[in-house]
This record gives sequence, structure tokens and C-alpha cells, in this order.
Amino acid sequence: MNRPDLCPACGARNDCTLADPRSADRACWCYSVSIDPAVIEALPQELRNQSCLCPRCAGVEAQLRTAQAPRS
Repeated sequence: MNRPDLCPACGARNDCTLADPRSADRACWCYSVSIDPAVIEALPQELRNQSCLCPRCAGVEAQLRTAQAPRS
């Protein structure tokens, strides 16, 4: 069973704001990063476009750290 709050690749929480009714009005973290299409294509077809990957499986942890770093 696919759950929208879990990563389809590893099963960890994906921190998707759209999957949580309390934060569904905010943009998901995935909107602010660039995910390599090969990462998505590596998922089985039935798992694609069902829920967000977690930042680790999406390979975007460094991008998120840069985006969240305080600017001087």
C-alpha cells in the first residue's frame, strides 16, 4: 500500500507538506530543488507520481542545506 507521507524508495517519512492536511496549503520542499530525472526513472512504474521521495533518496540534501542556509 502506498502512503503519501512515505518515500516510495525507502519507506522513510518524506516530509511532504502536501501529504499532511495541516500543511497542505504550503509548497512542498521538492518544489525548491532539482531532482535528477534518472532518480525518478529508477523507481518501478507503479511507484512513480504517487508520493514524494525523501530528500536522501531524491539526492537533494545538499541543495536543501544550501537553500536553508542563512544569507549574509
